[in-house]
Amino acid sequence: MVKMPTLHGTDPEQKRKEIRAYFQLCYKRYESLFNLVSDESAYFQKADPLRHPIIFYYGHTATFFINKFKLAKIIDERIDPVLESTFAVGVDEMSWDDLNEKHYNWPSVAETQDYRDKVYDVVNAVIDRLPLTLPITEESPWWVIMMGIEHENIHLETSSVLLRQLPFEYIKEDKDWIECTRDSGVVQNVLLEVSAGTVILGKNKDAKLFGWDNEYGNHQAYIPSFKVAKFLTSNGEYLEFVSDNGYENDAFWCSEGKAWRDYNKAKYPLFWHENKGKYVLRTVTREIPLPLSWPVEVNHLEAAAFCKWKSEQLGVTITLPTEDEYIRLRDVCKVPSYVEWTAKTESVANINLEGFASPVPVNTYKHGDFYDSIGNVWQWSRTPIYPFEGFKVHPIYDDFTVPTYDGKHNLINGGSWISCGNLATQKSRYGFRRHFYQHAGFRYIQSDYEEKVVTDYYTTDSIISQYCHFGWGENTLGVENYPEKCVSIALDVMKDRPKRKAFDIGCAIGRSTFELAREFDEVIGVDFSARFIQEAETLKRNAVLRYTMPIEGELESFHEVNLAHFELEHICQKVAFWQADACNLKPLYKDFDLIFAGNLIDRLYDPQKFLNSLAGRLNEKGIVILTSPYTWQEESTPKEKWIGGYKRDGENVTTLQGLEELLGKDFNLLETKNIPFVIQETARKHQYTIAQMTIWEKK
Repeated sequence: MVKMPTLHGTDPEQKRKEIRAYFQLCYKRYESLFNLVSDESAYFQKADPLRHPIIFYYGHTATFFINKFKLAKIIDERIDPVLESTFAVGVDEMSWDDLNEKHYNWPSVAETQDYRDKVYDVVNAVIDRLPLTLPITEESPWWVIMMGIEHENIHLETSSVLLRQLPFEYIKEDKDWIECTRDSGVVQNVLLEVSAGTVILGKNKDAKLFGWDNEYGNHQAYIPSFKVAKFLTSNGEYLEFVSDNGYENDAFWCSEGKAWRDYNKAKYPLFWHENKGKYVLRTVTREIPLPLSWPVEVNHLEAAAFCKWKSEQLGVTITLPTEDEYIRLRDVCKVPSYVEWTAKTESVANINLEGFASPVPVNTYKHGDFYDSIGNVWQWSRTPIYPFEGFKVHPIYDDFTVPTYDGKHNLINGGSWISCGNLATQKSRYGFRRHFYQHAGFRYIQSDYEEKVVTDYYTTDSIISQYCHFGWGENTLGVENYPEKCVSIALDVMKDRPKRKAFDIGCAIGRSTFELAREFDEVIGVDFSARFIQEAETLKRNAVLRYTMPIEGELESFHEVNLAHFELEHICQKVAFWQADACNLKPLYKDFDLIFAGNLIDRLYDPQKFLNSLAGRLNEKGIVILTSPYTWQEESTPKEKWIGGYKRDGENVTTLQGLEELLGKDFNLLETKNIPFVIQETARKHQYTIAQMTIWEKK
């Protein structure tokens, strides 16, 4: 039985061996999943229109290790910068995910495999040489190694769903992925009472197992008694809904559900196929007669529609459980923790790939009075994923959860047959868009409980709030708004030049991007931080952005940015935001008349590489404008990568001198200016800084 290593222990070398073995198994297991693909051409087809071709996912998990190792300064050199840019981002239909196939030159399967082999060697070498102290904490580089392994476990599951959506002729069976053949026929469901009780969610920093950011913090709630279906909803039970014209009856579908159903012309679940009047089920590798005792696999919208239909059938309020109600059910079932059940010789559930590579009948694994409280398929909840009190992002992966705190991603609970590692733990929390398919079904409940979860919240993250205020607020020191001032200078420089396309690198919350769009036909804003891009996208989408600023102690003020107040609401269609690494930009970012990089170069891990790429992205006589206070710090830029701020042969080298040396071959320096700016921390604490602006024209 394969299990995730704990973070604790007394023997570092033994822990090193455990993590090495765990990495190697998970990495090779991921590759074995792709052995199910029988035709290489399938790697370059989109199994799902909202996803990349599967070649992306095959390379993505390997690239993740290198990109995160580089960010965490675990390694100094990349393996292949082009592939590490190509495979970096684009997995969850976020507005900044670039799914435009014209922007990609996908490598061959052989090239991708060769890259994966090199990453395998690099990670093994890191594991062998990296000093290890126990316990492993969030600050440890070993946390980043665990992050890479668990990230690949996530994609093991999501990639298996994509393989399930590929044309059947491109998939073959494999001895390492054996599916269940049992079907016990229709299983009659019944509602059983769950007593009232208090649930406590969240984990602390001393937890034994690795966790993602959203798992940490505190949440507690008292849950009144409610009734719960004894079994997961089976194909047989769901077939009654389909047969009763459930997909055609608008009364059962919310507006979002109707829009999805009508767009996809859905008449039954995605993995059901109709064949000569009978339904067959598409598993990952086979098509079989619909097994009536297996759990149905649907998206959230279908599950919610079934519950409305079931309410009408039973004359009571049937709904999906909240996250808290699911936890209360699991508590009542007394399911042992991950550490406890993985120590057993027998399987306690169809989870962690301990059973079949498919669901099994819903009456197989008994937990107290119920079945499948964990495992078999994920269970949709009606709770949008939200942060617990005390939530903090991990700096090495700041975009893991934050982009899903949008009210559009609902939690799934309990894990599925292929949920491995963190996905199988009792504290895991994963949110998916309501129209997405996973190996997910549902269990319905009878309940009138009203959950109090805030998803349309003010941004309270201190860094995000500071940059919102920096970009869009007014400071009490009377200093001009910095991005607005910088853009006014840029537009003055460009007044007699073409203004077709501008590139705003390090755009933060987007003020400079929007300001440039007043006169440019198209402006692309990029930032390394997904949190910044999320707020910029929110502003573009809603024309409104809300955030809080600390006043003193626990006191705070509430602020609202409205594009209409800046007369910018009409130019949103000219603006696009993307998450990107300035030191490893994709080739598609080119043909610009202006590139603006505000307060960026002294925060890059390789500023020279960034600067060397600028000329090739500009049109003839294009302009580059850089601003920076030149606050070089080894925490963000290794000293040997500094452009200036050091002595060479006993003489001072300023950053301006360094810029002239690097850019002089391709650019003429037109002008320098000093631009002050203020970052407000509290009502009475401000950072006053003077940046230098340099304006360059391409030769």
